Amino acid sequence: MKKNLTYSLTILLICISFISIFRMNNVSETEISWDVLGYYMHLPATFIYDDPLMENREWLEKINEEKHLSGTLYQISSNDEGEPIYFFLMGMAFFLLPFFFLGHFSAWVFHYPMDGFSLPYQYALVIGGIIYTIIGLIFLRKILRHYFSDKLTALLIFLLVFGTNYSHHLTLKNLETINILFLLMTIIIWNTIKWHQNFKTKNLVIIGASITLMSLVKPSEIMVVFIPLLWGVFSKETFFQKIKIIKQHKKSFFIAIIICILIGIPQMSYWLIRTGHLFYDSYKNPGVGLDILSPHFLKSMFSFQKGWFIYTPIMIFGVLGFYHLFKKNKEIAAGLSVYFVIAFYIIISWSEWWYGAGFSNRPLIMTYPILAITMGYFFQNINQKNNLIKGTITVLILFFVFLNQFQWWQLRNGILEPYRTTKEYYFATFLSTNATPKDKEKLLVYRDFGENYTFSNREKYEKVVSYNKEMEVEENELILETPFTKELNLDKNKEYQEFYNIKYNKLTDQDHLWVTAKMQIRFPKNYRSKLPCLVFSMERKEGAYGYYAPYITLDSTGGDWQKYSIDFLTPNIRNRNDKLKVFFWNRGKSSLELKNIEITIFEKKND
Repeated sequence: MKKNLTYSLTILLICISFISIFRMNNVSETEISWDVLGYYMHLPATFIYDDPLMENREWLEKINEEKHLSGTLYQISSNDEGEPIYFFLMGMAFFLLPFFFLGHFSAWVFHYPMDGFSLPYQYALVIGGIIYTIIGLIFLRKILRHYFSDKLTALLIFLLVFGTNYSHHLTLKNLETINILFLLMTIIIWNTIKWHQNFKTKNLVIIGASITLMSLVKPSEIMVVFIPLLWGVFSKETFFQKIKIIKQHKKSFFIAIIICILIGIPQMSYWLIRTGHLFYDSYKNPGVGLDILSPHFLKSMFSFQKGWFIYTPIMIFGVLGFYHLFKKNKEIAAGLSVYFVIAFYIIISWSEWWYGAGFSNRPLIMTYPILAITMGYFFQNINQKNNLIKGTITVLILFFVFLNQFQWWQLRNGILEPYRTTKEYYFATFLSTNATPKDKEKLLVYRDFGENYTFSNREKYEKVVSYNKEMEVEENELILETPFTKELNLDKNKEYQEFYNIKYNKLTDQDHLWVTAKMQIRFPKNYRSKLPCLVFSMERKEGAYGYYAPYITLDSTGGDWQKYSIDFLTPNIRNRNDKLKVFFWNRGKSSLELKNIEITIFEKKND
């Protein structure tokens, strides 16, 4: 028996060793940054800064200013009254909690700042991430060994770790949600298998707890409930049989539901205290959201920016394997397939379909335990084919693994761009160990997430004729034709003066624009009020995004005309019907004078 386990156990140990050694040799001082900061901030807020409800964001602003953890504090949302609340749910904080305490203790022992962000906290969380990754792989091996031979299990684990973007996101990025989602997915599938074998209450409780935790990490993952519910269902008869089984074990289901509610109480209590609702949508970001009627299928699968099949081509075998899953094991096919289709559709319907600075399509990693199963059935079928087909598939496997690893190396060495890759740039650097300045010109526009807008390559852009008499605009859409050379007198009762408000699709069909605003302003003498702002943003019914509001500084005591020129790069456009808006915000509500106002729009020249 031990001999039969040799292959998969050996590969498992190799994978664990690789992940652990590689990750521990790549720990930075900013592990707790950007989204990870949002998942984690519940813990220092509660146990260090005496602010468990996030009522005062000043402590976090101070830390961010010192440590530069995030360009903006988007990790803090607001309730209906505009009060600060956590943007992300508590799910990730639950998993990070024991390692936060480990970091806190280590900081005390080794005399590091006990601020929640010094180096011991970073290392402790990374160690926790490695542990969760290892547990996920152990459960994956259990699942695959249940359906396939030991040799095939070994191959599937190897291909998943080294042939996909798993190798990036569960090493260098192991503090992100995908690590925990992968872990919980394997636990749910394994305990679903076991419950349908012995109907033990403990397996059902683990399933319910894991589903609840999964939805607290990523709310849309509540859909994972379809896996255990539809397990064993493949006909009308088996559907009614499943209902009968549930009724027979209603006591176990009642216990599992109670456990789920108990796990959810901290989050619901927080929402109730801070919003007055047991359930609340804290994901308030007009620029990013679920566009359920506008899925980005082709981009998500085949785009050179982040296409799943471009950067993780071996998963083509996993998708093809669904056909063989239905042929070989229809008892589990419905549950796995229904969940996968729903999860896949939600993932490709997210407006920011490229999902940040990841490698390939990051969110799909949580479906890899399912795709490992379908890929196993695909390979079982291939093994029955002639040598030509088996040889061709073998060559493709080897090439896909090599390509995945090489492109991951390119990403780590700054050759493959995490955000900006285009088709032209991809082929210019394909299998290349360097990227020339000429190659870099083929990339998408550079975006500084710290909102430092520097329009340095103006020569590559041309002015957009943004307004003329022939242009059809809606009533009051274009507020002020520019250039506007007359003087505008803003009295203390006029807090806002709009200059520009027009739909993006009436300006360009490109993915970005540069906006340059010039004007002259005269402050009253001895001005002492709040400094005004020139505000740029994109507007939609949910609110503004890409919001940029630099202060108009006072260079003298007032009384003289001062010239200003400010540049702005439009954000990633969620919908081309969204409006570009430029307005003056008289924050001090004082009498100000403006003149020579000019808003110029630039789009990239066609090559």
